[in-house]
Amino acid sequence: MQEMILILDFGSQYTQLIGRRVRELNVYSEIHPWDKCPEITPNIKGVILSGSPFSVRDEKSPKPNLEEIKGKLPLLGVCFGAQFMAQNFGGEVMPSKIREYGRAHLSYVDKENILTRGMSDDSQVWMSHGDTIKTVPSNYNIIASTHDVEVAGYEIEGETTFGIQFHPEVYHSTEGLTLLRNFVVDICGCSQSWTPTSFVEETVAELQTKLGNDKVILGLSGGVDSSVAAMLLHKAIGSNLHCIFVNNGLLRKNEFDSVLDSYKHLGLNVKGVDASQQFYSALSGLSDPEAKRKAIGKVFIDVFEEESGKVEDAKWLGQGTIYPDVIESVSATGGPSATIKSHHNVGGLPDYMKLELVEPLRLLFKDEVRRVGKAMELPQDILGRHPFPGPGLGIRILGEVTAEKVRILQEVDHIFIQGLKDEGLYDEVWQAGAILLPVQSVGVMGDERTYENAVALRAVSSTDGMTADWVHLPYEFLARTSNKIINGVKGINRVTYDISSKPPATIEWE
Repeated sequence: MQEMILILDFGSQYTQLIGRRVRELNVYSEIHPWDKCPEITPNIKGVILSGSPFSVRDEKSPKPNLEEIKGKLPLLGVCFGAQFMAQNFGGEVMPSKIREYGRAHLSYVDKENILTRGMSDDSQVWMSHGDTIKTVPSNYNIIASTHDVEVAGYEIEGETTFGIQFHPEVYHSTEGLTLLRNFVVDICGCSQSWTPTSFVEETVAELQTKLGNDKVILGLSGGVDSSVAAMLLHKAIGSNLHCIFVNNGLLRKNEFDSVLDSYKHLGLNVKGVDASQQFYSALSGLSDPEAKRKAIGKVFIDVFEEESGKVEDAKWLGQGTIYPDVIESVSATGGPSATIKSHHNVGGLPDYMKLELVEPLRLLFKDEVRRVGKAMELPQDILGRHPFPGPGLGIRILGEVTAEKVRILQEVDHIFIQGLKDEGLYDEVWQAGAILLPVQSVGVMGDERTYENAVALRAVSSTDGMTADWVHLPYEFLARTSNKIINGVKGINRVTYDISSKPPATIEWE
């Protein structure tokens, strides 16, 4: 069995970051809700307790049973996790006089402690808590402090159990990865053997055993996740994988043909279906964003169902579900939902299709999907592709969608995206696109008055899409892009640039 670090989640906004940081060390990790702890098996080398929005002093706060873990396996409590182990084993946690939030600097009571070994004097860490540990049990030894927090870190005598008040997983803790490496590698003894190549080999072998000679249908989107999932399945079952790529008429300029061509070069068994007119008909007269999404989803299901029915004896539906989808479908605070999102690529298929799910990427974060794709030598134009919404340009055209509006936005988007690529800016941006606004404005072209459409350009930086900031693109680039759009796209006479961050705005406008 693959060795792993188990992370128990108490609802912290940073829990996924803990999992990602552990995996950066080439060590497999899994996140589970604190009240759904899996059986402790020999492959679990250590456990990390996450932070939480709860106070340990709250009667309704999580109260995990650590009987099979504490003192038996290496254990690291982060923030709430550290406070829980202090409060529930004889110490005292009290409200802080002021909320301790932001940067702090460590001083070491035990400079050579194995947990903090190799960290610099005055190392910067990130605090985010309203309570503080006032006293610790008698067998707890303080190993680190800050100016405002005496118990910034502790170790329990006779156990490989540690607690830290700060968050090593966030970027603001500049040597947080050193601390996590000390715990995961030196204390837990993990071998750091979980690599993209090993993942490909293990996953392909598992898929071959699971699927045998069965046929699998997979809906391709042209994006990273579905493409990497397709290649893993292709390596496992070859031509028994049947891929369907639907053109909903809302793709980027020339995208349907170029994506189909790239897939054929990879040897994938792909059928392209141009259903543009069906989607346009379903969208006619609709302007509400949710109504548009539902219409697009319904037509996709209809088209996908029809095409799937042409594959005889298909037993499996392949999907590009990734680990954040799995984590987000389970409540960290003990809610009842444990259902994996079934709409990742295909929008939710009818129950009567009776296809079993196969999700080869369900254990990977987005950046890991790209590394696995690179290990399989997928082209960079697929691996480096910006995220693109499932409803496509349908939610970047505010108001009713028509074929003419799609044409206009495709031209604008092409100029913007190609410009980013030509000027070496594309890879510095997490996601970019253009939005056709439901307004017209007065302009002057060739001494004549115009009254035409306005567009907004959007470019954001992010790591996972949960938060995002607008990218400070060079003014000169924006000026050139605006000029090209207004001169080159009939129907546009005004270009704006969206400088909103998420939150409070969202990445997409609809």
